[in-house]
Amino acid sequence: MRILVATAVPVERDAVARALAGTDIEVIAAGVGPALAAAATATALAAARYGLVVSAGIAGGFQPDAPVGSLVVADEITAADLGAETAEGFLPVTELGFGTVTHRPPEPLVRDAVTATGARPGAVLTVSTVTGTAARAALLKDRHPTALAEAMEGFGVAEAAALHGVPVLEIRAVSNPVGPRDRAAWRIGDALEALTEGFGKLAPVLESWNTV
Repeated sequence: MRILVATAVPVERDAVARALAGTDIEVIAAGVGPALAAAATATALAAARYGLVVSAGIAGGFQPDAPVGSLVVADEITAADLGAETAEGFLPVTELGFGTVTHRPPEPLVRDAVTATGARPGAVLTVSTVTGTAARAALLKDRHPTALAEAMEGFGVAEAAALHGVPVLEIRAVSNPVGPRDRAAWRIGDALEALTEGFGKLAPVLESWNTV
């Protein structure tokens, strides 16, 4: 089976592709946000048969568990803001009686990815609005105690994969802390280098999965 890696933007795609040169793994820039990521991934899955989809890119990391420059592999991919705000607090869409908010990658694949890359395993949250305050970061961490990172595409990629009956994995390199948006503290270049290095180590795992 072929493997598809979906990033948000071209610079992430190129960082992954550098590590995967010489392999048959396809890498696309699917776009920013869960809706565009889902649409682009679903389009790719409809055009060819794949055995695995990987959502990848840079992300914000919840401190101190996921420091800048580290790698995170999702053991769950959760839509953190898909639901309703009520007087009693936030209700995920599942508690409203429909939909899903979490996809779980195959445990053996997560375990092998963590072993190969040295990444931390934990929840990666998908948000439509990036966190910009300490209060919001604390609220998300309170709702999702195992969360290590937040990004904007993983759940969309996972939804598309699920519709096509394809397993999903998500791996993120942390470029900045989740919380107040201090651009001077961002380390995008370092995170992209970590992403390339991580995929260099991950490639044999993916190729082995590809033959299962």
